[in-house]
Amino acid sequence: MDVHTVTAGATEFTCNAYLVTGRVPTLIDAGAMPGVENEIARYTDDVDRVVLTHQHGDHVAELDAVLDAFDADLYAAGDHPRRAVPLADGDEVTVGDADYEVVGTPGHADDHVSLVGETTVFSGDLVVYDDGAFDDGSFGRTDMTGQSRETLIESVRALLDRLPASATRLCAGHGSVFDAEESDDSLRDVVERALRRAERREPKYPDE
Repeated sequence: MDVHTVTAGATEFTCNAYLVTGRVPTLIDAGAMPGVENEIARYTDDVDRVVLTHQHGDHVAELDAVLDAFDADLYAAGDHPRRAVPLADGDEVTVGDADYEVVGTPGHADDHVSLVGETTVFSGDLVVYDDGAFDDGSFGRTDMTGQSRETLIESVRALLDRLPASATRLCAGHGSVFDAEESDDSLRDVVERALRRAERREPKYPDE
């Protein structure tokens, strides 16, 4: 199973969209890079499903283009006219060659979910490794309408509760992929650091 960040070459603001190849080729978020379907096609001509962490514009702007290009099924926690499979906390979904637990993680968005596997976590915008605010464990912004820092804090705690010791890689919606095998930190260290920073209840960015 390989993970490719198919929006890596974007010149516009977008999330990281991850193509996971394997038995069940899966795209985690569609991003906002025009032509992303062509980048996906460099790796595979088959995408079975698109799984959304949440439906902010930078994660779904190119969703229709991807669904149309690959006739893929849409998995999402929030309502969407093209949703084929609803996701809920505690569900299991196959991504590539592995099964992932769906963890409901609202706060940054009401419909936010994270995917927790034995070795890899797709955290969307709940927890990221580096994003300009912090470089070694950060959290999603909560200063916009409909967002809640308190809810996000509870979601990060829930993620920690369900994080297996074997998980070493964090594929977040923004910033770099974190791999504990290339770091002195564990994945738990990074998530716990993000939690402590969120718990300060201070603005993430100075202009918030």
